[in-house]
Amino acid sequence: MSKKTSYGAKDITVLEGLEAVRRRPGMYIGTTGIDGLHHLIWEVFDNSRDEAMGGFADDIEVALLPGNRVRVVDNGRGIPVDKHPKTKVSALETIMTTLHAGGKFGGEGYKYSGGLHGVGVSVVNALSVYARAEVHRDGGRYVQEYKNGGKKTGPVKKLGSSKITGTIITFEPDPEIFPEIKFNWNTIVSHLRQQAYLVPSMKITIYDLREIDEKLIKDTEVFYIRELRLNAPRISFYFEGGLKSLISFQNRHQRPLHKNIFYTKGESEDVQVEIALQYVDDISARINAFANNIYNPEGGTHVTGFKTALTRTINAYVKKNNMKVEGSFSGDDVLEGLTAVISVKMREIQFEGQTKAKLGSVEARSATETVFAKAFAEFLEEHPDDAKAIIQKASLAMKARKAAKAAKDSILRKGALDGMTLPGKLADCQVKNAEEAELFIVEGDSAGGSSKQGRDRRTQAILPLRGKILNVERARLDKMLANNEIKALVVALGAAIGDTFDLSKLRYHKIIIATDADVDGAHIRTLLLTLFYRYFKPVIEGGYLYIAQPPLYKIKKGKEVYYAYSDEERDEILKGKEGFDVQRYKGLGEMNPEELWETTMDPKTRLLKQVTIQDAQEADKTFDILMGTDVSARKTFIQTHAKEANLDI
Repeated sequence: MSKKTSYGAKDITVLEGLEAVRRRPGMYIGTTGIDGLHHLIWEVFDNSRDEAMGGFADDIEVALLPGNRVRVVDNGRGIPVDKHPKTKVSALETIMTTLHAGGKFGGEGYKYSGGLHGVGVSVVNALSVYARAEVHRDGGRYVQEYKNGGKKTGPVKKLGSSKITGTIITFEPDPEIFPEIKFNWNTIVSHLRQQAYLVPSMKITIYDLREIDEKLIKDTEVFYIRELRLNAPRISFYFEGGLKSLISFQNRHQRPLHKNIFYTKGESEDVQVEIALQYVDDISARINAFANNIYNPEGGTHVTGFKTALTRTINAYVKKNNMKVEGSFSGDDVLEGLTAVISVKMREIQFEGQTKAKLGSVEARSATETVFAKAFAEFLEEHPDDAKAIIQKASLAMKARKAAKAAKDSILRKGALDGMTLPGKLADCQVKNAEEAELFIVEGDSAGGSSKQGRDRRTQAILPLRGKILNVERARLDKMLANNEIKALVVALGAAIGDTFDLSKLRYHKIIIATDADVDGAHIRTLLLTLFYRYFKPVIEGGYLYIAQPPLYKIKKGKEVYYAYSDEERDEILKGKEGFDVQRYKGLGEMNPEELWETTMDPKTRLLKQVTIQDAQEADKTFDILMGTDVSARKTFIQTHAKEANLDI
């Protein structure tokens, strides 16, 4: 029976000013988690960066202040402060409090800009409990402050004269919007270092003043923090080499296959295209794409144009020079071992979503294709030794691809002919619904036996692994699939591997790595994470990969039994410390089936750590260092992080 309700004009909600941003922050910054929190800094920094791109600024400073405040300074032209003809308030107030207001929609304010929507600094203001804009221009120093989501505390005030030009934006994120306000120094440094490579004439200095006495910087009237000469962590970036310097930095742990780094900069269809690349002795490809200096982690039309031109140009060079190659290279063949940076700049730019993860501008594809194809063809002709090394790399990749296809076809065909016969070592679950099914990948036969006996047979499958699996960081797919442990895992998952992986066919929606809490267990876990990161990445991205957290201690006192998952938890239980019997678990195999079920497998009581890829680039770099061939880099990494390790020896 339907219920009558009134629905008229009075039921339509109108969100005025910046209230829409506070109601739906995810629409503007993607998330209110840690990524969205850092996005606030990027939005403010992007305005300063755009001034530098236009040649109006060359010195930017970002400072993390006490009390969760952030201060961004540039020596650009300064935001206009005269009255806006339409809003009837100052241009500064208009920009700080009005969505889709900025100097990037037309005219000659900016030739190229990342902030196409004009929502950047106003969104930051809307999501802050406090914000302050200070402008130096036209011989004066002007200030306006805002609180509680962009509400101005008064009109723009002129505080005095100034001989410089520039803008200072200070903001404090609103804890009602962001559940956790904790800025990550390494995330900020990594992002801003990248930007310094993209604008060679730009100096960026980053300060961490969070532990500084607030009195030293409160109410200060300095333009740059450096004028205070504070003793605090800081780092500066200034690169003259641009994209070529960025390629060198990204390949610092790799062995280049050719001496000369390719670089070109050109224009087509009113799109400026800049590309640098170099091949290294690796089986992965690393392509970083930018549009108007905004990083596009999901690529876009410029990446599509680049890949098309790369494949076509290399195949054309092979044919022209009558080189002996078995057939034509595929796109994957020419990508193996490639490190490339693609940067396009254009007046009218179209991203897919406000977070600008993917470029959608159609003209960027053909422009990138045109500029790159011509320049890369010339590079190959002018550097025959480099060209030979690139062709040899692609030839090796092609042979490996064909061998891998044969190996995959063999595994999958065998499975199909045998009625999808699963590995003998796999103790499968009864349920066929992947959403209910769990796969425990356990270390060794002992743990495998206990977990098989202790599991819920309806929903939990067990796959024991013998010893350490192959280090896949340096191994191609054909060699991997010859490894019995990896082959068993591929068949058990049921969704193929690599470029043919089909997430919809995954047999389990919880894949749980359960290894011992010792050095060997940590090594096996790292090898498995490398395998999933390289060849089953959609499993991680889909949120299906977990790490089991078995207890470290079993503590008994009479008939009472406690489990402790850390030394701190053990100490808390042992307060008083009389009459307790403490057992230290070093492996899952030491637990009987009941203990394993109660502590590690029972969904009601277990602890699982979900594996996520917060920053694919950083994860990629770490895997390269830990699992690659650069011994000195690995030694440095281990020495740097040794104090963070918790080892059982």
